[in-house]
Amino acid sequence: MSSLSPLAASANVALGGAIGALGRYQLGRAMTHWLGPQVITAFPWATLAANVIGSMAMGVLAGWLARHGSGSGEQLRLLLGVGLLGGFTTFSAFSLELMLLIERGQPGTAFAYGAISVLAGLSGLYIGLIVMRIAG
Repeated sequence: MSSLSPLAASANVALGGAIGALGRYQLGRAMTHWLGPQVITAFPWATLAANVIGSMAMGVLAGWLARHGSGSGEQLRLLLGVGLLGGFTTFSAFSLELMLLIERGQPGTAFAYGAISVLAGLSGLYIGLIVMRIAG
């Protein structure tokens, strides 16, 4: 059970979410600039990158909290895990983009995007956990 008041817990989530959403937006802009609008609209690279980076960061955070999270762990979980990474990762955007690929008659691309997203996201989380176990 959290020792934070509901207002403090909500403030942590809101602050983290705002930072995460801004980071996600800036990642999308940077990748569009880097790869070009045609590449970004042909395959949702920015969303894929956000989900993989966010999954890896979630693995690092989960590993760190498991090892060192007593005391401020709940506050960090809310600020960084629920807020920042929740605002940064883009599963709802992933779902929409996957459905748009299907509706545009690109089932092969949709399958590849879905499979790569899930496998790379799980791999990123696993790598993050391993990094924290090694750093431990």
